[in-house]
Amino acid sequence: MRKSSVIALVVAILLAVAGCRPGHRLADSPPDSATASAPVGQSQQSLQIGGLTRTFDVYRPRDLPPSAPLVVMLHGGFGSADQAERSYGWDAEADRYHFAVLYPDGQNHAWNTGGGCCGNPARQGTDDVAFITAAVRAVEAEIPIDANRVYATGISNGGIMDYRLACDTDLFAAIGPDSATQLGACPAPKPVSVLHIHGTADTRIRYNGGEGEGSAHIDGPAVPTVIADWRATDACAAPTVTVSGAVTTSAATCRDGRAVELITIAGAGHQWPGSPQRPGVEAVLGTDPPSTALNATDVLWQFFAAHPKAG
Repeated sequence: MRKSSVIALVVAILLAVAGCRPGHRLADSPPDSATASAPVGQSQQSLQIGGLTRTFDVYRPRDLPPSAPLVVMLHGGFGSADQAERSYGWDAEADRYHFAVLYPDGQNHAWNTGGGCCGNPARQGTDDVAFITAAVRAVEAEIPIDANRVYATGISNGGIMDYRLACDTDLFAAIGPDSATQLGACPAPKPVSVLHIHGTADTRIRYNGGEGEGSAHIDGPAVPTVIADWRATDACAAPTVTVSGAVTTSAATCRDGRAVELITIAGAGHQWPGSPQRPGVEAVLGTDPPSTALNATDVLWQFFAAHPKAG
């Protein structure tokens, strides 16, 4: 009974966050760009892949350049596309800076990132790399996207998925994980710009590595080790460290105009900095009150805008 009550509470809050909106299309494959176009504003879409119907939201601002950037925002564990769209401010950022946003839905509110994480997708071997790649291709068929300016960001389980995408594809110019780590094998990563944001007091995914609290028990490497590995992959110079209040930024310039940066927030927990406090949603997601030391959405977009794919 207690487990059923918790599940019911999770579903109720996520439905309240998501609201009810009509879908845009259901297709077995991405549509022909000459016959389909994502509408201005938000649309809900679906595709069939790996024997599953997978869903995602797309946000298209009114004013887009002829070849627009695309940001893929990946929700955390227990989250959803709708929850991420409402929580982290990416639609407003897209309106201001003229790019499109893709919000995929994890199967059973989680992502299979490798390394045993997370939930049913990990147990069932769900191919989330294939799904997210297909969703990006679907958006490219409906909106004129610049293939050199496709970016991925995410929080927690979604941030870990960013690293999986960087390890297994060459689709993205840059990734921006928040409150995350890297799990699973990454034997032949392609060079990619990285901006990682993390609170030093995060107990769910620990900054210094080791098993975290919460249902996932994520046991990953120390974040500085992950960043050091990507600096090696990207052939970076030694980083420059700057401190502003609680925020420490370690930034390295790399070959072909790439960059690898780590931003830490002293005393911050497992959260998306700069997002509004929503205690009910935070309780479901297992996140902490957001830090006000910086606006992660704006910081990430500025990093993305400065780092298109090299070549």
